[in-house]
Amino acid sequence: MGDIIKLLPDHVANQIAAGEVVQRPASVVKELLENAIDAGSKAIKLIVKNGGKTLIHVVDDGLGMSETDARLSFERHATSKITKAEDLFKLSTKGFRGEALASIAAIAHVEMQTKLADAEVGTHLKIEGSKLIFQEVGAVPKGTSMAVKNLFFNIPARRSFLKSDTVELRHITDEFHRVALAHPQIGFHYYVNGGELFGLPISNLRQRIVHIFGSKANQKLVPVAEDTQVVKISGFINKPAFAKKSRGEQFFFVNNRFIKSPYLHHAVVSAFEGLVKPNSHPGYFLYLDVDPASIDINIHPTKTEVKFDDEHTLYAILRSAVKHSLGQFHVAPPLDFEADPNLETPYAYKNKEAEFPKVTVDAGFNPFSESKSKSAGVATKSYQRAGKPNSGEQSWESLYVGLESKMGKDEGFSSIQFESDTITGSIFDGQSEAIESTAKTFQLRRKYIVTTIKSGMVVIDQSRAHQRVLYEKFLRNSTIKQAVSQQLLFPLSLSFSKADVTVLVEIKETLNAVGFVFDTMAEESVSVSGVPLLVTESEVGMVLDQLIADCQQEVTGENFSQTDILSKTLAKTLAVKTGEVLESASQLALVNDLFACKEPLVSPFHKPVYVTITESEIDKKFI
Repeated sequence: MGDIIKLLPDHVANQIAAGEVVQRPASVVKELLENAIDAGSKAIKLIVKNGGKTLIHVVDDGLGMSETDARLSFERHATSKITKAEDLFKLSTKGFRGEALASIAAIAHVEMQTKLADAEVGTHLKIEGSKLIFQEVGAVPKGTSMAVKNLFFNIPARRSFLKSDTVELRHITDEFHRVALAHPQIGFHYYVNGGELFGLPISNLRQRIVHIFGSKANQKLVPVAEDTQVVKISGFINKPAFAKKSRGEQFFFVNNRFIKSPYLHHAVVSAFEGLVKPNSHPGYFLYLDVDPASIDINIHPTKTEVKFDDEHTLYAILRSAVKHSLGQFHVAPPLDFEADPNLETPYAYKNKEAEFPKVTVDAGFNPFSESKSKSAGVATKSYQRAGKPNSGEQSWESLYVGLESKMGKDEGFSSIQFESDTITGSIFDGQSEAIESTAKTFQLRRKYIVTTIKSGMVVIDQSRAHQRVLYEKFLRNSTIKQAVSQQLLFPLSLSFSKADVTVLVEIKETLNAVGFVFDTMAEESVSVSGVPLLVTESEVGMVLDQLIADCQQEVTGENFSQTDILSKTLAKTLAVKTGEVLESASQLALVNDLFACKEPLVSPFHKPVYVTITESEIDKKFI
């Protein structure tokens, strides 16, 4: 048998590497922005069209490259960041693998313009599918301009796996946020389809967070600062009152590099224990500065996973720093047993003596006096004004005159009805048949509804059943677009970040079909004048927050629509929760509505709604 192992051609090797480096347009944005930062730029522009599928253009004012470096940068494993293997253990730059530009050039049309600061002319070159089309000298501005067009043009299978423009743009925006938050000392401009979405000037960290997430974010932030020999921690955490249902505003940065660390995330969440509601997630923007030799960032192609030498110590320091900030700024309720209560007395009451309460008794008050006025309230007022009893007093026995004439002697109190407790059942006096005919359902543990059927009984999860009922109702209303809207007396103004408002603008038509009415949608605020009938005014903000979070997390596919997400979110938010008490009428109505649904077996999230227990199964328990 002959030799079968061969070296792969460069263009094939580049496409294989591109599968690791470039997963979607957001991956290209990440690599190009990091290269611009490593070049020492002070102003960076990001231009995106059609979710990055048509164009991703990054322009910076950094160092630039010479003619030789410009061409060599597209070769595999070509980098200026490291020179020997030891450099991998003390990295201080973003990119170092030397595969980003080669991988991007293998699957797209790339056009580069670059010039050194002290050079008179620069370099202009084009590469398509790893093939150099042309390279020439030209008059270009200082810095580097990198345009990536027609991503995956030569790999149709990869391009078909890309999601819609809206979803891909959302991923690009997330990458932009991560890079912009890590470098507030750099100005960023983000343009989408010809319009500017973000214009971030050079600022400090707090200002950068406010510019990205809206002016309302300023009142949420609590500073965190801790300096030890192991790590230096800085940044901000959100107040517990602003915890959200989603994990959108959670950022970890190690040496100005965004990372994902479930272990460190658990340290922050444990510091918030007891301060946030269940299933709510606190927001944080935490920056960790550690010795580059104590971490390994070369364990994943996207470099978002980092391995620390001493994770346990880092966990304890981070948890303590967050707890200290919550207590220092009086976010957590303090317990001070040594506080002197005298210090809490205002200075104006320093020499003031205590006043004893005075009790006044009206000796002439007669509860059986009869006023000439028919109104008791008027009689009381006239009595208080005169200060003496009203004229026309009569005996209290007159209250019962004529009572016997209205009631027969034999009737007595037989017609009077007494309020008593509801009879729940009896196994001794033979009343079971009557009770079964009147009470058809009962609530168990404030969680389940139990009802009888011919073959046995049914145990229904009240929360999931209500979710199914509401889901089909909202889905039906949004489909036929005949939802009833409840108009608010005063329009409700809500504050959101620019990214959240963008999501609301995208799904505005679907929200209108369900019953929401919006007056205005500005950059950071939304005015709501109408809501669906089942949504109260106090729940509007919570419903929209949950809706935005679900839309950002879901991935659009063939069997997926905005209407489906909206209906699921509204059903989950407005459904009856476990622990709520339901009256008998409400229980019966919920059971009837459930079995009138098309799919009563499962909830909108594909979980069982009820179980059936037959009479034979019950009999087996007594064998």
